[in-house]
Amino acid sequence: MFESLTERLSQAFRKLRAPGRLTQAEVQSGLREIRQALLAADVHYGVVRDLLARVEERSVGEKVVESLAPAEQLLAIVRGEMAAAMGGEAAKLRLSGRPAIVLLVGPAGSGKTTTAGKLARHLARRGRKPLLVCADPQRPAAAEQLSIHASRLGVAFASAVEDPVGAVGRAADRARRELLDILVVDTPGTPPGMPPPSFVTELVTSLGPSDVLLVLDAMVGQEAVRMGEAFTSLGITGLVLTKLDGDARGGAALSLPTRLGKPVVFVGVGEGPGDLEAFDPGRMADRILGFGDLAGLAEKLAEVGGDQVAATAARVREGTFTLEDFLTQFEAMTRAGPLDQLLAKIPGLGKVAQDEQIEAELRRTRAIIQSMTVEERRGPHIIGASRKRRIARGSGTTVQEVNQLLSQYEQARRLVRGFGKRRMPPGWGGHVQTR
Repeated sequence: MFESLTERLSQAFRKLRAPGRLTQAEVQSGLREIRQALLAADVHYGVVRDLLARVEERSVGEKVVESLAPAEQLLAIVRGEMAAAMGGEAAKLRLSGRPAIVLLVGPAGSGKTTTAGKLARHLARRGRKPLLVCADPQRPAAAEQLSIHASRLGVAFASAVEDPVGAVGRAADRARRELLDILVVDTPGTPPGMPPPSFVTELVTSLGPSDVLLVLDAMVGQEAVRMGEAFTSLGITGLVLTKLDGDARGGAALSLPTRLGKPVVFVGVGEGPGDLEAFDPGRMADRILGFGDLAGLAEKLAEVGGDQVAATAARVREGTFTLEDFLTQFEAMTRAGPLDQLLAKIPGLGKVAQDEQIEAELRRTRAIIQSMTVEERRGPHIIGASRKRRIARGSGTTVQEVNQLLSQYEQARRLVRGFGKRRMPPGWGGHVQTR
């Protein structure tokens, strides 16, 4: 995600990390490189111009140039202005009304139907009771696709392909009877730049949805701005950017909130049903600048790990951490999604995450730990030479690899012992806020 932009920005800031204070000329040179990186990432020219004007206003003054760490201060300013360009604060669904109605609109091929299924899962896992509704009379396969999503997710489904306005109204009545609290309504896609069908406008005026989400493909860059402008008459409340995992540039994420005046609420980061993430501008700015997203990683692990991960976090706070805990966290990672997506959230591992050797290493780690007895996992200090040979045979590895794992575990245990004496990172307490 955003690999090329992250690399170019990293290069720009590395040039500013020379010893001593920065001159105004050096700051200006850094801003020029940042401008080139953003334009190469297909960020809208107006967004780049305004963003860097604010950065320059805040950073070129005497206060920064005379700072002891001006490069770091400039980086912090860029991070703040980048987050502001993407909306500043994390946006949430309104979800007002009983049932609340969430209408998904957008151009053809943007991924609305898949997003509808992901959104239903997202809501269901947070205690809501969604009803998936297909209101796309133009694409017969859409109803079948959404019905399959609903069946796999275990949520209710309704077809509104005939008389969409009346059928969605009847679906709302059904939701009230069956105590379903949210309608997620999929509508037909339109050719790029074309306005939505008239019945979609009628859906908005007659049903008064609490949320109208415009779904756009992040891969098209700032062209998404033109596509999105065709839907502004619908009273868009927020944006969903799909295929963000395949976007190496980042132009859409940085351009759309400012140009359309609407916040990004969710982003699609993969093809799996769980690959829909709530969008946080600050965290996204961190990822673009190569800082990772540890809070997002913690949330993902807590979501799939449940009580086990929470219990492990509690032991970490107490300063204890066994190989069983290590295995629990690892298995949570394997359930949380593709390793490249997870490791990309860790600072410095965005490029490493693409290496297949990482996945092989994690599989080997799992095999070694699972070849240990419960006693050995809880007290690795008892593992002598004969035990190491047995573990190596059972895991299909070598004694050297077993020693390497134990050494890595010991380093992690010492780090965890330090965490127990300090505050835990956000999200590691087992209590994760959702929206």
